[in-house]
Amino acid sequence: MKKKLINIVLDALEEVKGKDIITLDVTRLTDVMDTMIVASGSSNRQVKALANTVIEDAKKAGFQPMGVEGMESGEWVLVDLGDIVVHLMHPTTREFYELEKLWSIRPNDPILASE
Repeated sequence: MKKKLINIVLDALEEVKGKDIITLDVTRLTDVMDTMIVASGSSNRQVKALANTVIEDAKKAGFQPMGVEGMESGEWVLVDLGDIVVHLMHPTTREFYELEKLWSIRPNDPILASE
């Protein structure tokens, strides 16, 4: 079921030409979600289009989003699909927050062990 939803999200992002799409397995880092998907859009308008396509395609397949944040500005839109959270960002916002780097840190990484 989760794999199916991941494929729906990835197909939706590719359909609207999402850039730098990555999928992170975060099951060992949090109980809030299992998978994080991050993608960029070249403009705020494209970020909104990516979010809308993900939402529509998920609903068509019977998956109801639990929440959507950031649609007003389109700089960073979060689509909460339960075990899967999708972050759609303008490239400058993505570069600034570096979510991939943040969520790639594991509890036994040296940076955390040295504190």
